[in-house]
Amino acid sequence: MNQPVALSSKQQSLVAIASLTAKGNLQKLRPVLISGLEAGLTVNEIKEVLVHVYAYCGFPRSIRGLQTFMTVLEERRGKGIIDPMGKEASPGISRESKYERGKKVLEQLTGQPETGPKRGYAAFSPEIDVFLKEHLFADIFERDVLGYTDRELTTISVLTSLGGVEPMLQSHLGICLRLGLTEPQLKQVMALIETNVGKDEAEAGRAVLTQLLQARR
Repeated sequence: MNQPVALSSKQQSLVAIASLTAKGNLQKLRPVLISGLEAGLTVNEIKEVLVHVYAYCGFPRSIRGLQTFMTVLEERRGKGIIDPMGKEASPGISRESKYERGKKVLEQLTGQPETGPKRGYAAFSPEIDVFLKEHLFADIFERDVLGYTDRELTTISVLTSLGGVEPMLQSHLGICLRLGLTEPQLKQVMALIETNVGKDEAEAGRAVLTQLLQARR
């Protein structure tokens, strides 16, 4: 089976939207949001990207991105352009606790069982482990407006654009490979970040990706 060598136009827009929102570059974000709509992303898919990023770069960046998107949509409606809303998130039906649900999502992403004693930051601060499992991996990742692959693309775009979080970026790049994204596609992510955000951020991201790929060979 031939592996894809390029991201789809929708995925390329997703990377650009996430990275520019993370950096707070609202002037460049506006045309990218329009490009995303024209590439076929629905209003709800773009909203979901802008909500997802808050888990990694905070509410202020996320809300400013949403406000910018609201303005773009209003301007397009003024021109008679009605963009498709797209699907809403399905209601959750599981009776398991959010913590258990989050553990299962994380296991699906990493392929590693969430068992045994907590280590590292999770042992040092059990509270953050609870917040990650219950909120990030249950409340957010379970929302099916975006699939896991697009959520991870969003995540690595934010982490690369922020910089200084190399261990987390490496982990999420590994998840991307596990989910089926290819080496050329991940290199394309870095190229898109160089175009939209900057060379320094992209080069740092490429270094993490190279280290990960070399360790897997």
